[in-house]
Amino acid sequence: MIGRLNHVAIAVRDIAAASQLYRGTLGATVSDPEALPEHGVTVVFITLPNTKIELLEPLGADSPIAKFLEKNPDGGMHHLCYEVDDIHAARDRLVKSGARVLGSGEPKIGAHGKPVLFLHPKDFNGTLIELEQA
Repeated sequence: MIGRLNHVAIAVRDIAAASQLYRGTLGATVSDPEALPEHGVTVVFITLPNTKIELLEPLGADSPIAKFLEKNPDGGMHHLCYEVDDIHAARDRLVKSGARVLGSGEPKIGAHGKPVLFLHPKDFNGTLIELEQA
């Protein structure tokens, strides 16, 4: 059902400093920051030959990333994103097998302009999973 790993997301307090670390120290290609108010985050993507790294900075106090950073002050891995061919079919199959979809269960448009949804970390070995329509 799942396809390729689309990205690994890392929560950070300062997206500019984190971007410079990847750009300057590691020599990576880093996108411009993009605010996603509907998700409560600002994101940048670091392009790698086989996948991407997504840096997430909270956009406001109610951001899920702000809450994550309260528990993890140094930041850290937030979620893994896998591509799926049909997000609705994947959701239905997962729910039928007992997995919990976060929020309303309806996909939202994500940072790549494609439908995404998130799966409860307690159902996946403590890891928050994002599914993105391929």
